[in-house]
Order: sequence, then structure tokens, then C-alpha cells
Amino acid sequence: MSSKKINKVVLAYSGGLDTSIILKWLQTTYGCEVVTFTADLGQGEELEPARKTAEMLGIKEIHIEDLREEFVRDFVFPMFRMNALYEGTYLLGTSIARPLIAKRLVEIAAATGADAIAHGATGKGNDQVRFELSAYALNPDIKVIAPWRQWDFTSRSDLVDFAEKNQIPVPKDKRGEAPFSVDANLLHSSSEGKVLEDPNAEPPAYVFQRTVAPEDAPDKATIIEIGFEKGDAVSLDGKAMSPASLLAALNDLGRDNGIGRLDLVENRFVGMKNRGIYETPGGTILHVAHRAMESITLDREAMHLKDQLMPRYAELVYYGFWFAPEREMIQAMADKASEHVEGTVRLKLYKGNTIVIGRQSEKSLYSDELVTFEDDKGAYDQRDAEGFIRLNALRLRTLAMRERKLR
Repeated sequence: MSSKKINKVVLAYSGGLDTSIILKWLQTTYGCEVVTFTADLGQGEELEPARKTAEMLGIKEIHIEDLREEFVRDFVFPMFRMNALYEGTYLLGTSIARPLIAKRLVEIAAATGADAIAHGATGKGNDQVRFELSAYALNPDIKVIAPWRQWDFTSRSDLVDFAEKNQIPVPKDKRGEAPFSVDANLLHSSSEGKVLEDPNAEPPAYVFQRTVAPEDAPDKATIIEIGFEKGDAVSLDGKAMSPASLLAALNDLGRDNGIGRLDLVENRFVGMKNRGIYETPGGTILHVAHRAMESITLDREAMHLKDQLMPRYAELVYYGFWFAPEREMIQAMADKASEHVEGTVRLKLYKGNTIVIGRQSEKSLYSDELVTFEDDKGAYDQRDAEGFIRLNALRLRTLAMRERKLR
């Protein structure tokens, strides 16, 4: 951070105790004007209280924006075209939200003449990296203030003392240590810390907020059909829906059927392992459906190439490189591969499971004539397989002959 005076800073502001403390700390530390930015990404919380708290703290420029459609359309759906899973299981719900928030912070800073942006991510986590890499990619001269890496507070009681001295309301449930922390958006919720820190202890039932327990889900299966165009979901049970509306509807279906729970020990970018509890009900359904749609519309080698690059793409998203050229290059490939990923997928939702029971497309590469055990009317000459096998066996036979000579 430059020693140059900060006159105005745009703060990513939730309206909660921690970011309210950060807001006041910025004012007292830098003597600067603070602009707040609160994003509605579908976290399920009323955002008007954030406006009222900001006004109470003397903020004149308050930005509260509904970004749900942009979030799903321009960030979630492109990521799902790549079938991205970090370390094979995590659907990247927190990771994918950060570049959008950073994008708007930078844009608001430019529009309001602010010198810097600020966030409430801690120095131990991934989010600080995601926010700041995204911000620097969009504005290489932007100044970033990360209070958790700068201030002298070392405990919850220090924060509460600061809040009380500065007339910041402290709810009764915020005076002690929270049992765990939560981050949520339209794609998922994540819970971590405190009661979840022992990776060998089953998470308490109260941790789960977006899904019923699979064993408590209905005994009767729910059948749904998802329509796709160019790799993106566009309809549910024949009804066209916007990206955010469709994901919200899938969240409801997933919640009721106990779908999308994940207990994960992951490798953070900063180097430590962390245990998190994730709930991604709609995203889990969408991921399964998208793979099923690709199975009949995507060429084998295109699919396998995507699968090879997927872990790299997922790492880039997880590490915070959404705006990096390598992510954009892989994205261009995924978008090209998605041109003919169109049709419908039928699914059965049952007690935590998402089961594909049908898929169809006018652009299907699946051929009844080729795969039938009955008369294929000359579509496939089985005698051709002999030469195909012998050619592919040539190098293996050559290796085997060498080994025989050396014995």
C-alpha cells in the first residue's frame, strides 16, 4: 500500500458487524470518505438493513445492486460449460462470486473518483487473493486496503470493544464467538470454522441451511426435465426461464430432495488445508444434467480434451484468476465445444441423488444404427475392427518382441 493519502475508498459492505467495524476503521485510520457497495447475489438476506446501517454511520454514497442475473449468466453458466470441479468435488460457489464483486468495486471506484477499494477477507483465506487479483487485472493502478492484514485487533472482544466505542450496534448474538462462519449466494452456501474445524467430527445438523437431510427427503422421486441451448440451461419442465430464476428453481428442488451436500477438506491457495461444508442443491443438479447433455452431443475427443483441461480451469477459478488470459483461453474452447450442446435431459431426484433417466437432442451423435445388436443395414462392417486393432497393437507387439529378445 502506497503512503499516498487515501481520500475515498469503496468498501465491499454486507451491513453486518464485521464490515461495519471495517467501515469505521477506514474512516478513523485514513480520515477518508467511504462509499459502500452491497451486492445481491442471491444470498437470501434482506439488504435494506445494510443501507440503514451505512446511513447511520454517515455514509453518503451507498450502492446496493441486484446482480443475480449477471452472476448466473456471465459467471456461473460459463463455469458450468467447463464442468468445473475443484479437487474433483467442489462446485466453486464462493470462488465464482468474487470476480463479479471485485469488478463492481473497481467500476464504482472509477465512477465515484475513489482512490482505493477495501474488502473484509482475512489474511488466512482464499478470498483476499480472489478479490485483489481480479481488481488488479481490471485496474493495475487500483489501491487495495485489506484491514484484516493491517489492524491490531486480535480477538472478537477487541472488535466488540471498538464497535461499542464508536457507537456501532452489536447484536447480542455477535458478542460471543460464532459457532461457524457462513458465506452464501444463489449458487451455494459454505460453512467453516469453529465447530467444523475437526475433520473427523460429523457436522451438527444445524450447520445445514439449504438442504433437508437426504434421509428426511420424500420417499417418492421427483422427475424433472432441463432444456439446454449452447451448453446453458434455458428451461425447466418445458418452461423457459432466465438464468437466475432457473437456478433458484433448481435450488428449491434440490433442497427438498436433500441434494448437494458436500463435506470437504480442501487445499487453500495460501497453503493450508481447510474443512468446509458446502450446500449446492441446484448446481449439483445442473452439473449432472450438463454432463448428460454433453454425452450425446459432444464429440469424444472434444469431451476428453475438456476433461483434461477441467482441473486446470477449476484451479484458476479457485485461485482467483478469472480475468487471466489462460482462463479466458480455456473458456473460449469450452464455449466453442458448447455450440451443439442442445436438447433436454430428464432426471430423477431422490434422497440426495440426482439420477439421469433420459436425454435427447436434434444434434445427437448417438446412432441407433451403429450401436444396435440387430441388423445395422451395413452401417458398420465388423471386419474393419481387425485391421484397426492390429494397427493399434503394432507398437505393443514391437515392445513385446524386444523384451523377449532381452530375456
